[in-house]
Amino acid sequence: MTDSPGLLGAAEIRRLASALGVRPTKKLGQNFVHDANTVRRIVDLAGVGQGDAVLEVGPGLGSLTLGLLHAGARVLAVEIDPVLAARLPATVAEHAPEDAARFNVLERDALRLRAEELPTPPTALVANLPYNVAVPVVLHLLAELPSLRRALVMVQTEVADRMAAAPGGRVYGVPSVKLAWYGRARKVAPVSRSVFWPVPNVDSSLVAFERSDPPEGVDRETVFALVDAAFAQRRKTLRAALTSWAGSADRAEILLRRAGIDPSTRGERLTVGEFAELARVATAV
Repeated sequence: MTDSPGLLGAAEIRRLASALGVRPTKKLGQNFVHDANTVRRIVDLAGVGQGDAVLEVGPGLGSLTLGLLHAGARVLAVEIDPVLAARLPATVAEHAPEDAARFNVLERDALRLRAEELPTPPTALVANLPYNVAVPVVLHLLAELPSLRRALVMVQTEVADRMAAAPGGRVYGVPSVKLAWYGRARKVAPVSRSVFWPVPNVDSSLVAFERSDPPEGVDRETVFALVDAAFAQRRKTLRAALTSWAGSADRAEILLRRAGIDPSTRGERLTVGEFAELARVATAV
């Protein structure tokens, strides 16, 4: 495969990595996308362009960064690796000099990112996320950055399934409910292992997200604590699983019935709205 003009191909990725002395690490989840068609597909599915302020987490060597810039978006790249963060401006200047004014990079751990650190409120998150921190990163950014209205993230397929799961499904759990608090997630496309260097030993998928208003009348922390309690003992009924949370099994049953929930059901059957209603009932007594 030859390198595509303006984008990074396999040969350029390897040249850059060699020049920087970068050896991709599993600890940081570094698998670099080298296929230009995949980059274009991600940018297209993200629906970003002129007027969008895109937050990109884990830009690595800049493959997706260049694609986002070519689409006309402003891009703030958040990179935890100091070597990669230092190199990104030069890569943009070399491959997209006309877009360089719309690019900024911040050397940070995305899990510790704060809104006041950003030069402009981002409207979209587009990222190839490290598999081991994908869900915590997305949840942290949605909580910290209310300006984020949509996202398209590449994650391990198993994680994508959990993020987009509906109530009652086998993989529906804490990530599914907490993400649903902020809006709707859906799995949109698989991604071949062959487009990465090094080739990962897991499958990847793209997850799209659209923000919507959260349930009213109760705060997020209260609902999330309830969700954690409900899934801590997944195989138990809610009456049993929520004993510690409610103070006793009998009180858990009373609260569940007041919320219109069968105490014999399990957490994986409840929507985020039902969790919110149970939390409202608990805080009202």
